[in-house]
This record gives sequence, C-alpha cells and structure tokens, in this order.
Amino acid sequence: MTARPIDPRTAPLRPTVAQRLGRWLSRYGLFVYTGLAIAYLMMPIAIMILFSFNKPVGKSNFTWVKFSLDAWLNPFGALGLQDAVVASLEVAFVSTLVATILGTLVGLALTRYAFRGRSATNLFIFLPMATPEIVLGASLLTMFVSIGQPRNLLTILIAHIMFNISYVVVTVRARLTGFPRHLEEAAMDLGATEWVTFWKVTFPLIFPGIMAAALLAFSLSIDDFVITNFTAGQTVTFPMYIYGSYRIGVPVQVNVIGTVIFLTAVGAVVVSTILQRRDRGA
Repeated sequence: MTARPIDPRTAPLRPTVAQRLGRWLSRYGLFVYTGLAIAYLMMPIAIMILFSFNKPVGKSNFTWVKFSLDAWLNPFGALGLQDAVVASLEVAFVSTLVATILGTLVGLALTRYAFRGRSATNLFIFLPMATPEIVLGASLLTMFVSIGQPRNLLTILIAHIMFNISYVVVTVRARLTGFPRHLEEAAMDLGATEWVTFWKVTFPLIFPGIMAAALLAFSLSIDDFVITNFTAGQTVTFPMYIYGSYRIGVPVQVNVIGTVIFLTAVGAVVVSTILQRRDRGA
C-alpha cells in the first residue's frame, strides 16, 4: 500500500511565532505580571534585610562592604535608637487599641442604625483620609499651640488615634456588608440577651475585619512621620530618628529594627490567615 502525497492546500498550517507568543501570554501572562509586581514591591524590603547584615566603613550604610552579624547582636547599639523605637511602639500599641475599639463601635453604629447626622458623620470619617498629611499635621500643631498643650508623647498619641479611627471604620464597615443578621435574631429567639448575642455571634463573625483594621492601624501608626513631626515636640520616634540620622549616616541597626518589624507584621498576618481558615473549616 503506497502512501498518498500530502496536498499542501489541505495540510494544517503551523502556528506563527506571533500566534504562539499570544497563546503563551494568554496562559501565563497574568502570572508573570503578578510575579514582576511582587518582585518590584519586595525589592526595597529585600535590600533593607540584606544591608542589615552589612558592616560598613564609617557611618553611612549605603555601600556593601562585607557580611557581619554585629548589628543583629547589638540592635540598639546606635545612640538614641532604643528610646525612639520604644516611643514608636508605645504610640502604635495604644493608638491601635483605642482606635480599633472606637472605630469598631462607630462602624457598627453607621452600618446598623439610622440617626440624625449619619450622613455628616460619614463625611467626617473620610475627611482625615482625604486630607493631605502635611495639612493635617499643621492643623493639629495650630490647635495644640492655641490651647497651650505642650507637644509630647500625648499629642502624638491623640493625632494617631484621630487618623487611625477612619481606617478602622472603613475596614470594619466592609466586613459588616452582607452580615447575616438572621443569626443574631436566632440567638435572641433562643433567649440570648443583646450583650451575649454580640459576644457569642456578632463579634466572632466580624473579628477578622477587626483584626485586619488593627493591623492596618498599627502599620500606619508606626510608619507615620509627617503628622508626628508636627506634634512630637522633643519626642523622637523611629521614623523621626531615621530622618534625623540620614544627614550624618543611617546606622545598620535601623535596618535590623526595620527587618524585625516587617517579619513581625508578616507573621501576624500569616497567623491571622491561618486562624480564619480554621474558623471557616469549623
């Protein structure tokens, strides 16, 4: 049996290079784009972590010299760094706690209740988020000076609570969207009081949103420089310490503290995610 010759008019056409490239991009393009975006975002963090193991010559930590663990073995070796980190952590923890409690209550009130002034309250909640930080800091400075309040750790705390509440309210309200109210009604029908219903039903369901709001508030507080610079007075926080030391040379210990803060935040997010998945599985 002889083979029949292939008719070139009926033979399948081989895909061109452009067609193969288009198919590859349609299949893997989104993954490549996502990977490049993540690499772009993580590049400064990777450099920070890398230079925390550097041993520079002089005060400036801008050029890689050699690998060393000296900064990790003495993370508060730079003069004044420990006081600045302690001040930032105190403000961040207290402002996060207060803003999370107040913001959660405000979010519940704005979502569930209709009252006079609700629209105006919604507007005022978004104002600190929409106002430029330098304008907000200057306004707070004017207010503290006009009432005779000395600028210190207390004024920093007041300022941080003020702008953190807005972010907490927005995050908690997003969690409350589509909340299953029938579960609360069922609990009350079974004899639970409003207080018991809140702690046994409402709070566990909105807790992931509250945790996300708290993590966001903590990150914003410990990172803030502009508003803090206007309201700090003689108090020096970690961002202000970095800004002040930049002119004479940022010590390696700054990279160490930044790495620890970053890893702690990532660890908290990972733990929160694992707990949420366990709750959903249960």
